[in-house]
Amino acid sequence: MSDNSKKNLRSQLPKAAMDEIPTPTSDAVSITGLVKERGRISGYQLSDDRIVSRADGVALARSGKIRGVGISHNGDTEYLKSIPDDTEENNLNSLPTVSGRVNM
Repeated sequence: MSDNSKKNLRSQLPKAAMDEIPTPTSDAVSITGLVKERGRISGYQLSDDRIVSRADGVALARSGKIRGVGISHNGDTEYLKSIPDDTEENNLNSLPTVSGRVNM
């Protein structure tokens, strides 16, 4: 297997594990920080400075309002995952934890 084939496979496997990868709209925002409670992600800080709950983040992403993420699930809980690319700093697990209240 060539190096390009291996790189393509490494990129495609995580995408295949996502339930859906919405197409972002032209006005989509990105996630700039994670809100955590007891070590678990409870919300997301967006590039427009809003803080939204995990469920609202999934709904926004599903409607194309958040770029760079796909939707996955664990049991009945849906959550966002970074779409793999060659940049580490935009991965959700590389983003800072922020304090703030999740807007409901």
